Amino acid sequence: MPLTDINLPEVGRSIHLVGAVYADKNGAFMVLLPGEEPVEAPRSVPLTVDEWQGFLRQTDLVETLCDVEDEHGKMKRAIIRKSNRQVSQNVSWIVFRRDGFKCRNCGCDDRPLTVDHLVTWESGGPSTEANLVACCRKCNAARGETPYADWLMSPYYKRVSAGIDYQGRFANQALIPTLANIPRSPLKEGKKRKRR
Repeated sequence: MPLTDINLPEVGRSIHLVGAVYADKNGAFMVLLPGEEPVEAPRSVPLTVDEWQGFLRQTDLVETLCDVEDEHGKMKRAIIRKSNRQVSQNVSWIVFRRDGFKCRNCGCDDRPLTVDHLVTWESGGPSTEANLVACCRKCNAARGETPYADWLMSPYYKRVSAGIDYQGRFANQALIPTLANIPRSPLKEGKKRKRR
């Protein structure tokens, strides 16, 4: 599989690390991170040194091509690093505590949590308590940039939400009407382009 078949801007958003591949003289084997499911027939992606550097840069910085508002109120294209908009630890802690230190999607409470933006960061969603829910890395990666209402109807969410009670699923549905009231930042979702 060539690197050009991979949409590099999705690395770090919908394409995530799930393990590592090791090899010896007897063959290769994959070691999965805790909580990850086996991957069927992983594909090999041979890379040049320059391609490897570009791939690692994206995994580290998570760059996104977006439209941003300049100082004169005009929209322009820019590459934004997701790491530039870090969620403060205080806000994350408030969200984790509010959500009972478990994933709002699958109910797991035995793995590290992240916060997930209801209105996605790429759509200008702010990193505020009202726009965040506690989420495990696996559910966060599975959702990617899917709009929240669509995410709650997805087969993945329907499957994993069996791990939460009716009140939890109802509370997630109740968030949908609140999305219109969440202010957007000048960052607006731009048309993504494939980087080579």
